[in-house]
Amino acid sequence: MEKRYSQMTEHEIRTAIAELNEKAKKAEQMGMVSELAVYERKKTLAEAYMVNPEAFSKGSAYEVKNEDTTFYIDYFNGVFAWGFRKGSEELEALPLSLLGNEVEQNG
Repeated sequence: MEKRYSQMTEHEIRTAIAELNEKAKKAEQMGMVSELAVYERKKTLAEAYMVNPEAFSKGSAYEVKNEDTTFYIDYFNGVFAWGFRKGSEELEALPLSLLGNEVEQNG
């Protein structure tokens, strides 16, 4: 049985990320788009366990990596930030690894 990311050491998580990168690369080369997406999501989740949650603040806004949007944090649950994207009223969770720089809020 595989360990959960929460039970792994930093070295084990880095090794798991490297393995997922290799699997994603092979899936991409073989044109297996769905498998590629699964490996990318697993990698994002594993990376979330490498992020210091104290680097983020409840009530603040952050860039979402690889997207042109802002995410406002309402609260945290484990390695996920729960909140809202700019212009949306739908509560959602994002792994901390998807959050980028803090965005200055006007008004």
